[in-house]
Amino acid sequence: MNKGMFGDMMRQAKKMQQEMGKIQEEAKGKTVEASVGGGMVTVIANGGMEIVSIKIEKDVVNPEDIEMLQDLIVAATNEALRRAQQMVNEEIGKVAGGLNIPGLGNMLG
Repeated sequence: MNKGMFGDMMRQAKKMQQEMGKIQEEAKGKTVEASVGGGMVTVIANGGMEIVSIKIEKDVVNPEDIEMLQDLIVAATNEALRRAQQMVNEEIGKVAGGLNIPGLGNMLG
């Protein structure tokens, strides 16, 4: 591979990295909502793989414990998401093997 082709490839990789970063930042501002149990439990998550809120209808639990339960579920869910992301990053590392492309890890997670 000549130096010109390598330079072009590196510029494209850098541009892709910048675009991926922009997409990831934009995704953090977007949310999705999921409801289960006929609307008894609703979870809102953002594109940063974080749970924004959880709503549990009072009919499901003792009303005096609902706020604490919601906070505990948010904390446990976010920890599970962090662990899932770590697992994915480790798997990507196994597949990537000895590839050492600057910034690749930042683009993938």
